Amino acid sequence: MANRVFIAGNWKMNTTLDEARALAKDVVEAVGSVGDVDVAVCPPYTNLQAVAEVIKDSNVKLGAQDVHWEEKGAFTGKVSCAMLKSVGVTYVIIGHSEQRSYFNETDETVNKKTKAVLASGLLPIVCVGETLEERKSGSMDAVIEKQVKGAFGGISAEDASKCTVAYEPVWAIGTGETATPQQANEAHIFIRKIISELFGKETADTIRIQYGGSMKPGNAKSLLEESDVDGGLIGGAALKASDFAGIVKPK
Repeated sequence: MANRVFIAGNWKMNTTLDEARALAKDVVEAVGSVGDVDVAVCPPYTNLQAVAEVIKDSNVKLGAQDVHWEEKGAFTGKVSCAMLKSVGVTYVIIGHSEQRSYFNETDETVNKKTKAVLASGLLPIVCVGETLEERKSGSMDAVIEKQVKGAFGGISAEDASKCTVAYEPVWAIGTGETATPQQANEAHIFIRKIISELFGKETADTIRIQYGGSMKPGNAKSLLEESDVDGGLIGGAALKASDFAGIVKPK
């Protein structure tokens, strides 16, 4: 049986407080009553509480774009799992390619964050993916395997099954380029194979793997029809409710 589809919108560093409220309201009106797809929105930290209030009576869940692994302390500019839980967060994006590229995220810090999120009762969305150079050089599989094994090191099969993996080919993020449905599915099958080696087939079959590289209304249906594509981590198309709805409910 196919896994339940999970579509999460990553708003990145976009939306003021008023813009976030308006976008969340539009998302709720567009997809807030959809019952057969799991939906989440991930606004900037400053807008989490306001968006939580807007979506509270809908099927839309709240996600955060990152977290620190420590519970508290002298970590200026960071937020903890407890802080996220206190404003109603359910999901946390970890290891996004922009965090890896711009802010020195490593496989080690991804692992620390994943463990902290799981220990707190929140649900990780763990991002992995290769650059265009890595794909062209033939090192794509090695890069993805290293990232997956790094993220899940020291984690039990039970906890791993609570995670979502987002495959995001870095060359297809914010560029308008998209992996073909076949390319995306092949990568997802490979990720599932690694998870099976780590935790067994049952965990590998049940863990959801999202595609995160320029999914939009025009290509969502074909991507989601692939055997191992269980949803999408949506960037640009999440900033317009009608586009986001066209992914949640593709025609």
